[in-house]
Amino acid sequence: MSSDLSKSDLYEGVKTLIETDAVHIHLPQQKLFTLFSIGFQYLLFQSTRAPGAYIIRVEDGHLGEKLAKKAKDPSTRKFMQSLLIPRKLKYEKSVFYLDYFHLGSWNLTNDIPKDKIQAALVVKNTSSRPMMEFEMENPEEDSVPDTIKNGQYLKTLMSSSPRTITIAFEETFEGTDQVNFSFIKKEKERTVSGVTISDDLEWDD
Repeated sequence: MSSDLSKSDLYEGVKTLIETDAVHIHLPQQKLFTLFSIGFQYLLFQSTRAPGAYIIRVEDGHLGEKLAKKAKDPSTRKFMQSLLIPRKLKYEKSVFYLDYFHLGSWNLTNDIPKDKIQAALVVKNTSSRPMMEFEMENPEEDSVPDTIKNGQYLKTLMSSSPRTITIAFEETFEGTDQVNFSFIKKEKERTVSGVTISDDLEWDD
């Protein structure tokens, strides 16, 4: 894809994560698919150095499918496409797991011995709209599960994984350190008929 990350930028991003001393990292910049490629390639690299269990926890299945299609390098797209359905995939001496913010999807990762977990990558969608698949039957009730509201989707991993990388725009997470990449420029915005639109908006979405 013409919009893929250059090899030099991808290398620089992974190198930055390798050299970062922080245990729990937050990547707060706007480029969701770029950040996912960097975070995933870091996990892939680490899995060859420290075999074990690697967890990818994304907000929902819809976001998982988008990451498999729009990640900014071909190997990340291919790996995610292979991981989507089984949600468990062996890579050399390591095993990658995929689950979602919803507690009911944690059946695979709950069974992993803590001493086997090496790192986790958490990806929150840029949209703050409550997820449709988790809406309550009673429309007057709050439709966002407690695992979302209380950040349990991240806290549980922070307590069990020696390193977490969280991708989330315009969010803050207690106990994490933010890391920014210089090659990702802050997006400019333009205004059309009173509506502010990011230059990075993907109209196909």
